[in-house]
Amino acid sequence: MLLTITNTKSPATDLGYLLHKNPSRVQTFELSFGKVHVFYPEASGTRCTAALLLDIDPVGLVRTRRGPSGEGGMLDQYVNDRPYVASSFMSVAIARIFNSALAGNSKDRPELVTVPLPLSARIAVLPCRGGEEFVRRLFETLGYQVVAEHHPLDEKFPEWGDGPYYTVEISKNVTLQDLLTHLYVLIPVLDADKHYWVGKDEVEKLLRHGEGWLQSHPEREAIVSRYLRGFRKLTREVLARLTEDESLDPEAEQETKEEQEQAIETPIRLHDARLQQVASELRTSGAKRVLDLGCGEGKLIRELLKDKQFEEIV
Repeated sequence: MLLTITNTKSPATDLGYLLHKNPSRVQTFELSFGKVHVFYPEASGTRCTAALLLDIDPVGLVRTRRGPSGEGGMLDQYVNDRPYVASSFMSVAIARIFNSALAGNSKDRPELVTVPLPLSARIAVLPCRGGEEFVRRLFETLGYQVVAEHHPLDEKFPEWGDGPYYTVEISKNVTLQDLLTHLYVLIPVLDADKHYWVGKDEVEKLLRHGEGWLQSHPEREAIVSRYLRGFRKLTREVLARLTEDESLDPEAEQETKEEQEQAIETPIRLHDARLQQVASELRTSGAKRVLDLGCGEGKLIRELLKDKQFEEIV
């Protein structure tokens, strides 16, 4: 599977500084499931493209039980699309090979990290469980322009119909860190699967990489559920943590503020001050039983009933 990232802002080769990969070299990295090759098909002052080619070892997937269905589904382990499509393997490759860029670090050109660039990313091919519409809902909401090319399940057998596979290109003026973050999270979301166990670590990872954009995304629930492979307990935890800081409805929030201000500004009457002072003295004394002679409307009793210190109030 192939991921390319293109920068068209001069000097376009600044992309190499951000990725920490020299445009004049081809580099190969060994991962547990295959090899990753990084190279630059083009590198000029006006246009620079970095390519990440992931070469998965299909036999290695079976030997390490990283293929579909784990220890079960032996046929699925040998006959599957994992070596040929962008999936969680691609996300792992992004995190390992472009780890500094994903973290927003650039040793040689730190000033570039926060600068939005005219970037485009092209993924060939991407399984989109949910179709082109879902791809667009995920990326267009984040401000990307999306071009999606749908591929047939098998060109030799058109009667089989279209498959879930697309070549997808997204483009936007965006920082490289944000682009890689969105790809890192959303590629396995579109595939709706992962090649490794999903546990508590994935919760923290999603919250970290989703900071600043996931909370307000209209497909938030679908993203969280798919990223966590549908594990309900983990999904509920992430959604709860994403929504715990959400503000109240603006009108309701304003009403609450006004009520608080009115309470602060309302002068305390002498009668109320006396009741508060009496209640305070009783609490300080350590009294457990209170007898109020001539209690009138019972205002003092109502005040004392709020405190569990008093066992009996008459």
